[in-house]
Amino acid sequence: MKRPGNKTNADTPPPSYGVGSVTFVGAGPGDPELLTLKAANALAASDIVIHDRLVSDEVLELTGAQAVLINVGKKGFGPSAHQDDINALIVEHAIAGARVVRLKGGDPTVFGRLDEEIEAVKAADISWSVIPGITAASASVAAIGQSLTKRGRNASVRLLTGHDMKGFADHDWVALARPGEVAAIYMGKKSARFIQGRLIMHGADRATPVTVVENASRPDQRILATTLDALPVDLGAAGFDGPALMFYGLAPRAVRTTLIDFSQQELA
Repeated sequence: MKRPGNKTNADTPPPSYGVGSVTFVGAGPGDPELLTLKAANALAASDIVIHDRLVSDEVLELTGAQAVLINVGKKGFGPSAHQDDINALIVEHAIAGARVVRLKGGDPTVFGRLDEEIEAVKAADISWSVIPGITAASASVAAIGQSLTKRGRNASVRLLTGHDMKGFADHDWVALARPGEVAAIYMGKKSARFIQGRLIMHGADRATPVTVVENASRPDQRILATTLDALPVDLGAAGFDGPALMFYGLAPRAVRTTLIDFSQQELA
């Protein structure tokens, strides 16, 4: 890294830069070449970059030499920055006149708590804009050589979260359990057994394919191909510890990807 990325709100207050603004930027799944040109330009022109834990170092390297990086990363079921503190930090630096980039992994509009941060910025009468990014579902489905929808298979796809602020997230399991349904499940590793149980309880075929993509688009990307019946066991054996997205109803094509099928091999 060119600069430390773990400054906090306790640092020396920022100098006055001019007319402050906030740009909410999607960092994409990690590969810096998947960043949009508009996002790269915003990073290069930024004074302050307030970024999530999952934003890759390669993307952070695209920030301008003048930018200060502030890590406000959240970790599921672990130590996390409080959302109110993040909101206050964004507003503080923008009011001081900084060009603030709030950099979020994937796309900020997908499970990114964007609305809360926009409301805080609006309440402070600060100019803001949103630059979308490639969300994990798009990067992951590209990694397995599939499409999210397909004529004759599914005319819609659900983007779901495996857990929310109250714990494991409930969904329309009856609809999801129907043949041919496809869902992209974010934050689903720890809730895999819960998801499996709900779907089977509502009639889902145990042989339904499930694919889990870890670190989509990154050099250490890994792919697990399994079934709903074997999902918790195979996922536990895989030992994924990076960000992962789960596809219910999709299996990989064997194209331009390293396929790790833990259900078909013995693990030491």
